[in-house]
Amino acid sequence: MKHDASIPLLPCVELAPTLEFYALLGFEVTYQQRSPNPYAATRRGGAQVHFFGLKELEPLKAFSSCLIIVDEVEELHARFLAALRTAYGRTPIRGLPRMTRMKKGQTRFTLVDPSGNSLMFIRRDEPSGYGDDADASTTVLGKALKAARRLRDFKGDDAAAAKVLDVALKKGGAGTTLERARALAARAELAMVLGDTPGALARVRDVSALPLPEAEREVLRLELEAIQRLARPRE
Repeated sequence: MKHDASIPLLPCVELAPTLEFYALLGFEVTYQQRSPNPYAATRRGGAQVHFFGLKELEPLKAFSSCLIIVDEVEELHARFLAALRTAYGRTPIRGLPRMTRMKKGQTRFTLVDPSGNSLMFIRRDEPSGYGDDADASTTVLGKALKAARRLRDFKGDDAAAAKVLDVALKKGGAGTTLERARALAARAELAMVLGDTPGALARVRDVSALPLPEAEREVLRLELEAIQRLARPRE
């Protein structure tokens, strides 16, 4: 029995650099033409993505996107990150291209290519509701963390995610101490993505000043250390 298939067709400013970028990530070109219009087909495993040239495209204003379902995401993210660091000499957390950071247990991440297209890689067995429906916290901070996570990972709107957290963090008694620590850590990461290194470091210090049990502090330690590494001036 034949099965229906759907293949995303994404715009790009130029075909050659687009194909070079995706080659870094393990995509192979299965078809390419220059006329009558620039067009190429790529494949990685069972995933196919096609591209067409659009000179008028403004990457920073682009909104094309697609979902790619994969068996696992953490190792895939690590491979992509290593390839991008080798090619660009940095961790691509802002600008173009960029990729959202991966946390332990996370079930999806988003890659934005040089033309502004967003590819969301989702683990095949992701729990219903992105896995956060089990988070029954009804506190202001609990709700803000969930909303910010979805704005960042679903919509790619880092500025909106930061604003949600800022509003919640200004309210007294908005949640538990651990929720405040998590919100500050999330806000620190967003500050780095948005180019506000001093703001990121200030929020890291705010987390360190909170009276957290050692076990809870250890949960956040690696996340905070990653932010501090990103904040260090490049030699």
